[in-house]
Amino acid sequence: TIFGTYILVTMKGTKVHAFMGYAYVASMLIVNITALMIYRLFGSFGIFHYAAIMSLINLSIGMYAVIKKPNKRWLITHLSWMFWSVFGLYMAFVSEVLTRIPSTPFFAMLGLATAIVAVVGGIIFSYYLRAWKRKIIY
Repeated sequence: TIFGTYILVTMKGTKVHAFMGYAYVASMLIVNITALMIYRLFGSFGIFHYAAIMSLINLSIGMYAVIKKPNKRWLITHLSWMFWSVFGLYMAFVSEVLTRIPSTPFFAMLGLATAIVAVVGGIIFSYYLRAWKRKIIY
């Protein structure tokens, strides 16, 4: 969470950004791969496994864009997918906190946390996206 937040709020394209970005990706790979090995909660493949797969997809597309630069919009693609990767981590964090409140319905709290963070993320993302598009010349 620290690496992701740092990357979101600081200057992009610097050596520090790249270092922190690779540290974020490495830590997220570890978290997601280990998440795919946990079956204690449901006894089988569950909702958190799907979230881990989505997180891996976000990371893959975001990093592919910056490494391969497949088209003129590669930077917007990288910034967008990595932004949502970090916000996915925030969704997981808030979900974890809310589902730990005693006597609360697990899936209701999970849905509430995800919805709230997704809406806030969408508002912030739209602001960032406009700013990125103003600064980037295609």
